[in-house]
Amino acid sequence: MHPLLEKAHKIKQNLNWSLIFGVSFFLVVIIGLVQITTGVSDWLVKNKDAQIKHLTVQGHPKYTDETAIITAIKKADLSSFFELDVKHVQQLVQNLPWVATVSVRKQWPDTIQVYVVEHEAVAHWNSDLLINNNGEAFQARSDKLSKDLPQLFGPEGSEQEAWIAFKQFDEMLKVNAFTLKSLALSERFSWQLWLDSGVRLNLGRRDKAKRVQRFIDVYPRMEYPEKAQIDAVDLRYDTGLAVSFKPVQEEQLQNKSKA
Repeated sequence: MHPLLEKAHKIKQNLNWSLIFGVSFFLVVIIGLVQITTGVSDWLVKNKDAQIKHLTVQGHPKYTDETAIITAIKKADLSSFFELDVKHVQQLVQNLPWVATVSVRKQWPDTIQVYVVEHEAVAHWNSDLLINNNGEAFQARSDKLSKDLPQLFGPEGSEQEAWIAFKQFDEMLKVNAFTLKSLALSERFSWQLWLDSGVRLNLGRRDKAKRVQRFIDVYPRMEYPEKAQIDAVDLRYDTGLAVSFKPVQEEQLQNKSKA
């Protein structure tokens, strides 16, 4: 064999084909990634000015008009689908009075989806606010609100405590055929309740539930003057209670006579 051919044959035998294949595959992958990145970059440049053209509102809001949601969203920069600040849009909708939570997401190529969850109003708070079912105060108005919502009053920051207490007292009274309409918590954390009959219960600061139960137990045995009705029941005593009366109005007397 010719010396040169023999030398070439030896070199061929000593080649590491696994290494050559690995390096070749790596180079192919790198080249492919560069091409893909370049393609995506070019595509983004071409579509960077894609505008938001469609909006879908989900969640079936009851008190928040869809027009108000759209107006709030239009305050954001909608000129670019990719550059749209979703958190900013979310905050704009969140600022609407009845909105409790909101989620916003983009859907290619030109749509944003907004899912709205509203507050569930369960009571009025200090006449000018509302309380939701989590005991949180919020400010909103609507002619769609139920007229039977209870009225709660108390110092700022006590709304959750007031709502929890209202639910407790309401349950106790309801099973005994009483309807609780209003509750007030004073600055000194003294509690008062109003029933739908107009009777006011003064509970004081301690043993609130125990004193409500005392009223429930004693009420059926109460005696009061003719043409008079119970005005208030003072339950701030360790034992017993004090009752004050007021005259029955003429209209109420007529209703009783008709009955």
